[in-house]
Amino acid sequence: MAALSHLVDNLVVTTFELDGPRVRIGRHPDNTIQIDEISVSARHAFIDVEPNAYLEGTTDYYITDNDSTNGTFVNDIRIDGRQRLNHNDVVRIGWNLFRFVDEEENTLEKTAFILEE
Repeated sequence: MAALSHLVDNLVVTTFELDGPRVRIGRHPDNTIQIDEISVSARHAFIDVEPNAYLEGTTDYYITDNDSTNGTFVNDIRIDGRQRLNHNDVVRIGWNLFRFVDEEENTLEKTAFILEE
């Protein structure tokens, strides 16, 4: 199972398992991952956990910004719409950094995603 690790000074302080089908991220207490910090919108973003269409037994993770004020970034690029997450991607929610960790992801899975587009 994949996880989102909260980083402070490049050290992991908290790890959140992504056990979907939808993981909500934001400042409001009803989110799956609550970040009580002013740069984070009440319902900032969400991650969808979906079975891979081509590889049985594998899972894909997609992050979507929920029209937040300060945006959602993957590897320093502001996302517009839905973005697939890959192992070791750095996600920024407001001023908060996270590392997406999916030890089960493999090269074949990345190839299947490229062929899909």
